[in-house]
Amino acid sequence: MSAQVQLQTSALPITPAGLGDLWRLRRFEKLTFSREDAWPLVELLFVLASPGIVRLKVESDRQMIGFVAGETRASQGTGWIITLGVAPAWRRQGLGERLLAAAEQAMHIPAIRLTVRASNQAAIALYQKAGYRQVGVSHRYYVGGEDGLIFEKRIMESWVDDSSKQNGEKPNLGLN
Repeated sequence: MSAQVQLQTSALPITPAGLGDLWRLRRFEKLTFSREDAWPLVELLFVLASPGIVRLKVESDRQMIGFVAGETRASQGTGWIITLGVAPAWRRQGLGERLLAAAEQAMHIPAIRLTVRASNQAAIALYQKAGYRQVGVSHRYYVGGEDGLIFEKRIMESWVDDSSKQNGEKPNLGLN
């Protein structure tokens, strides 16, 4: 990847997503995921409207080019990345890493898990690079019977600025 492309994608802000993004997210899903992996409209509505779900996006020219959603299960001390995708033309430019890191920080939970297709080597490499390790297998998890590999990352408490802890403030997520 050229330094110019890396600079261009790093300048694109990560912002919260909401119900107003429904149709852009639907187009993004169809573009980004296979037919069997793209979420149906009702699941997109759920992820955009449900409380307790972190929803972040990256856009270029009003087109969604990256999206991540994470569900926090505070009672379990665990969060789940429930979807992460980058539009095909924008892959391998650091957007997936940035979205994943922003979601981890926004979820503010000690452990984060995710499930990935066993055949998705690019995603597995991304998660391993980000510090995730495989902790299990969900057999026949995906449509078509493919196994889902369960990965987990233990999040360091050092992310949270000590002064914001003492003041009861939420950490600065660095989201523009």
